[in-house]
Parts: sequence; C-alpha cells; structure tokens
Amino acid sequence: MRRHGPAALLLLTGGAVLRISLFSDLYLRYVQPALRPYLVISGSLLVVLGAVAAVRVLLDRHDEENDENDENDENEEHDHGKEEGRPHGHGHGHGIAWLLTLPALALLLFPPPALGSYSASREQAQLAAQGVGTFPALPAAKVLDISVAQYSSRAIYDTGHSLKGRTLRMTGFVTHGSNGTWYVTRLVVTCCAADATTSKVEIRGTESTDAPQTDTWVTVTGTWLPKGKLGTDGAWPPLLDAKTVTEVKQPADPYEKR
Repeated sequence: MRRHGPAALLLLTGGAVLRISLFSDLYLRYVQPALRPYLVISGSLLVVLGAVAAVRVLLDRHDEENDENDENDENEEHDHGKEEGRPHGHGHGHGIAWLLTLPALALLLFPPPALGSYSASREQAQLAAQGVGTFPALPAAKVLDISVAQYSSRAIYDTGHSLKGRTLRMTGFVTHGSNGTWYVTRLVVTCCAADATTSKVEIRGTESTDAPQTDTWVTVTGTWLPKGKLGTDGAWPPLLDAKTVTEVKQPADPYEKR
C-alpha cells in the first residue's frame, strides 16, 4: 500500500483543487477570480500525474508477480539479499507521502471558510501614503452601491466631500468593537487571502442591542457622517448613519479588490 502514497497524494490534491475551482466558486475564498484558469489547469495536471503514477504502480506490481512465478530458489535467495540491502529510509518516504494526503483530503471534504472577524480584528488602521486630495465624481444614483473600501477612502481622504448628501449602500460582515460599537467590514485582497487587509465602517443610527451577531453578513443603507480631520487617525474608522440594516447571505466572492 505504501507504493500508492505519491499517486494518492497527487490525485487528492488535484481533486481538491478542481473541486474548489472547476466545480464550485469556493476558490474565491482564497484567490481572485482571474486565477481560476490556473487553478483548473494545475488541478487537472495533478490528477493526470496521479493517474499515471497509479497505473505505473499497478504495472510494476504485475511484472513483479510474473517474475516471482518464473524465479527458482536460487534467484529468490539472491533477490532476498538485495531487498535486505535497500536503504531503510525507503519506507519512511512513503509514510510521509501518506501523511501529506491528510491536508489534501481535508481540503477536498472540508474546505476552510473565508477570512472573517478574527482576521479583521488583527488589522490596525493604515492611512494612505499619498495623503488627502480630491476623488473622481461618483455615479448619479438615488441609492449608490459602494464598496466598504471605497467608502473608507473617500470618507478619510476626500477634500471634495463627494459622499456628502448621498444615500449609500454597502455590504459586509459584522465585527464588534468596545462600548457597543459595531462595524460593516470587508477584507481587501490584491492577489489572494494571504495579503488581505481590512476596511471597516462604524455603523451609527441603530441601537447596540439591535446589532447583528459577529460574522453576520449585512447590507446597510445610510448617509455619511463626517468624523475627525481628513487624513488623520481621528478620521478612522469612518462613520455611516444607517437607515436600514438587512441580513444577507455571504456573497460567492467575499473579498473586495484593490
């Protein structure tokens, strides 16, 4: 059975990659949509290599069985001596291969969830290096859909106050602070979940007792509340005067892009 370790590892890893990228949108928990073709190709190659490795093991076993039937006692004794002279580390290598199948099997059966409040709580405010300035005009709409990251940037750095007087709608998961405060939060990625940073907006206009539970996804509609001096720590986190808060399902792609 130890001979099948490398083949099983390749098949399980390839199957896990294909499961999250080809047969579902789970890959969006870890990487950006543009990387999907590369995941599909990589998973397919791993499955092919695993199948080839498995076939080779079966063919080798078949050849060995045929050789054993044709060998006489003298050859069997000779082969026995060669077997005893093999390095003892051979079996350990296959044992490690079988051990490595566990994370691949876990990814195949139990894909980990997207990053959430725990990751967001470890991220401190990071002010943009370019400082304050004007931003491009926002689209005309009675209710403007805006990302948490875009709202945060404009609320903290926009000297033109482009958010003023606009009704805004954003979606994110809930995180809680001290003294009953809570936030609509999104993780922002450049390439994958490993480089995620946090954007969050403090929600006002609702009672703390009505705040949704941590990691609940919500869509919030409201208006901008000015806070602090632009471009300083005092402007972080930005505020939103919420008019409506609606619980929603987690989107297929839980991250915002830079």
